[in-house]
Amino acid sequence: QAQLVESGGGSVQAGGSLRLACVASMYTYRMAWFRQAPGKEREGVAIIVTAGGSTDYADSVKGRFTISQDSAKKTLYLQMNSLKVEDTAMYYCAADFAGRWWEWKAPQNYNSWGQGTQVTVSS
Repeated sequence: QAQLVESGGGSVQAGGSLRLACVASMYTYRMAWFRQAPGKEREGVAIIVTAGGSTDYADSVKGRFTISQDSAKKTLYLQMNSLKVEDTAMYYCAADFAGRWWEWKAPQNYNSWGQGTQVTVSS
């Protein structure tokens, strides 16, 4: 299993930006970002195919968030712009995806998780 370490979270005002990073001990074919707000289920935010760069996003973040990678550094990024209060959550990096492409938002399909980094957006 991949070891994943996230960083880059913090507190920001609505409309601001943050960039999250996830350093992986090993790359897997597909890697993703999830988030979980208090009292809510973990939800898929974005996924990338590390070989080829195909991406997909949750509707709630399309046009605002961008997932990218630096394969040489084994690092996954999530650039978050135009942040909203409802983006407040713990953000997790996930790897070892074992499902079909259209199942990428289901957290049970991932076998490796980071410890998370907190993002707090205030109005």
